[in-house]
Amino acid sequence: MPQRNSADAVLVIGATGNVGRQVVHQLLEAGATVRAMARNPNTAALPGDAEVVAGDLTDPATVAAAAKGTRAAFLAWPFFTGEAAPAVLEALRPDVRHVVYLSSAGADEADGPVGFHYELEQQITHSGLEWTFLRPSGFATNTLGWADQIRQADVVRWPYGKASRSLIHESDIAAVATAALTGQGHAGKVYDLSGPEQLTQIEQVDAIGAAIGRKLHYEDVSRERARRELLAEWPDEFAEGALDAWAELVTAPEPITTGVRDVIGRPPRTFREWAVDHAEDFRSERVG
Repeated sequence: MPQRNSADAVLVIGATGNVGRQVVHQLLEAGATVRAMARNPNTAALPGDAEVVAGDLTDPATVAAAAKGTRAAFLAWPFFTGEAAPAVLEALRPDVRHVVYLSSAGADEADGPVGFHYELEQQITHSGLEWTFLRPSGFATNTLGWADQIRQADVVRWPYGKASRSLIHESDIAAVATAALTGQGHAGKVYDLSGPEQLTQIEQVDAIGAAIGRKLHYEDVSRERARRELLAEWPDEFAEGALDAWAELVTAPEPITTGVRDVIGRPPRTFREWAVDHAEDFRSERVG
């Protein structure tokens, strides 16, 4: 087991998310001392080697307490606006020197579908903190949104089946984050990250079917039907932006980047590998 150094303590904000969990695990494997912030430490289910502390991004005092004595922070932002970010960044400043922010592809456009990531990047840039921005393509884990349909039948009903994406495995995002949090030369860098291939949503469903040993089918549905489903969880503006983006991906596939290989020296995992890793999530009642 790597020797841990308390002087290298790293705070992980968003530690119970798909990427954040991987960041915790990979930091521990790298020998870092990890403090994981969670709203409810009792249900966080994180490794015992991590120090799990209570914290909520809507309460900057808890963020300041969680950051005490750490030198770097991984930040995943759960909101659709950056309104609370200045207070959070100010809470980090007394201790944290370097923030690795989980942003998104397209975050360089203020009026794009992920404009809140643009807003966060601007605030972090002007905060006085050192920073690294991770701009991944679509998350492979987003296809877990089809899990209920797949468990119940052999068909996935969703719009824009021919939308082509370079989906990225959450462990590859975490590997780049870990490198940026533990290594040198990453301050001020923007890393565009993607998977190694472009697959249509139809092909993604085929890959999931192969992983679970079932023949699955994709059935295109109307934009309006999908919009109604998205509005159950997303603001209207974000739902419309996502649908517009998927429509565009039919004729302009999501780019493939070299970011993962450039940072960690190996190619990213394929979507098919991700589907095998998550096969049980499509078979069982528990997702995530």
